[in-house]
Amino acid sequence: MKKILVIFLLSLFVAPLGAQQIALLKYSGGGDWYVNPTSLPNLIKFCNANLGMSLDAKPATVEVGSADIFQYPFVHMTGHGNIVFNDAEVDNLRTYLISGGFLHADDNYGMNQYIRREMKKVFPELEMVELPFNHPIFHQKYNFSNGLPKIHEHDNKPPQAFALFWEGRMVFLFTYECDLGDGWEDYIVHKDSEATRTKALQMGANILQYVFTN
Repeated sequence: MKKILVIFLLSLFVAPLGAQQIALLKYSGGGDWYVNPTSLPNLIKFCNANLGMSLDAKPATVEVGSADIFQYPFVHMTGHGNIVFNDAEVDNLRTYLISGGFLHADDNYGMNQYIRREMKKVFPELEMVELPFNHPIFHQKYNFSNGLPKIHEHDNKPPQAFALFWEGRMVFLFTYECDLGDGWEDYIVHKDSEATRTKALQMGANILQYVFTN
C-alpha cells in the first residue's frame, strides 16, 4: 500500500511545465505568511519571459497539512514571525518533500529561529548545510559568483543560503539575511532600484530553474 501511495504522489509531479503552478505556503503560529503579495506573480512573470517557462501567472495558496500541496512542484514561504507545524502537518510536509516536492523559505526578517525549529521536526535526522558559492543553484542562467545577492539590510550580516538534502536531492532551501521576496515585489512597495530588483528576480529564477532541472 505504501509503495502505491508513493507512486501516486510522484505522478503528481510529472505534468508538463505548461500545466504547472507554484504555490505560497500558509502556515500557523502567528507569522505573516501572506506578506509580499506581489512577489510570486512578479517572479513567475520574469521566469516565463526570461527562462521560457509557462508557469500559471497566478500562484496558488496551500496549507501545510493539505493534500493539495502535492499538486505543486515548488512551494514558497516567507514571513517575519512564528511558525508552527503540528504533527499532521509535519508528516504531510515530509511526505511531500520526499516524494519530489520542494520548499523555499525566504526570511523576511525574524523567521530564522522558527523555520529551523520546525524543519527539524520534519527532518530530525538531517542538518542544514550552508551552500558554497560554487553550488549550481548560483550558476544557472544567471551567475552569482558571491552567492546570494543582498537585497535588504537586516542585521549587517552577509546573505546565506542553507539547504536540506534527502538522498542527495535538495528538498528545502532557506535564504537568510537576503530578503529575495522583497526584491520581487512591485517597485512601489519598497522602491528598490531597478538593479536590485533585477538581481533578486534573477536569483529567484535560478532557484526555480534549479528545482525544475534537478
